Amino acid sequence: MHRVKVTVIEEALDANNTIATANRADFDRHRVKVVNFMSAPGAGKTTLLEQAARLPGVRLGVLEGDVQGSLDADRLADLHIPVTQLNTAPSFGGECHLDANMVRSSIPALPLDQIDLLVVENVGNLVCPAEFRIGEDARVMICSICEGEDKPLKYPLMFRACELVLINKVDLLPHLEFDLDKLQYNIDQVHPGVRQIVLSARTGEGVEEWRQWLVALVGRAAAPVAA
Repeated sequence: MHRVKVTVIEEALDANNTIATANRADFDRHRVKVVNFMSAPGAGKTTLLEQAARLPGVRLGVLEGDVQGSLDADRLADLHIPVTQLNTAPSFGGECHLDANMVRSSIPALPLDQIDLLVVENVGNLVCPAEFRIGEDARVMICSICEGEDKPLKYPLMFRACELVLINKVDLLPHLEFDLDKLQYNIDQVHPGVRQIVLSARTGEGVEEWRQWLVALVGRAAAPVAA
């Protein structure tokens, strides 16, 4: 029975990777860079996307993944950037992550000819999103300091799967019993050398470095945004 279970999982991941490759081919054909944006619920993905919406010279689009509702998409749409909502509840059984097939189902609704960078805001979850490639160029994971220093040790795959870790909400450090050095050490233990950016979406600390990372991914030069 255990052998059958492993086989089924491997086949499911192989099928997902095949679709992810097809997604990547579509994105490459339109010269669109894609970021898979992952975190636990409430870590600050949408707020940081609001910061990225102001990138000069880079046309941003967002694929907003949620189990249900459009609260985050509505926030981003107010910034006059193209946002496509993808809810997993109606057609995909309320899954707690986005996979390659879900993203593929949304491609016809994405204005790929009008954007340079597509950020896929994955469903808030520290486990499943890391298991499924969607055709992205890079994976970015947000870790809020409110979650504790132990998260890299408890959920190592999420931290190993990403090219960038954003450590958010550092403006709360004076109010929490939290060891930032310990968190960064734990991140390095599970993913040695991964780039880390310490920031606060609320105060703007470190946000410019995050923005410039996105600009570099697209391959454009952008001027800093005035505070």
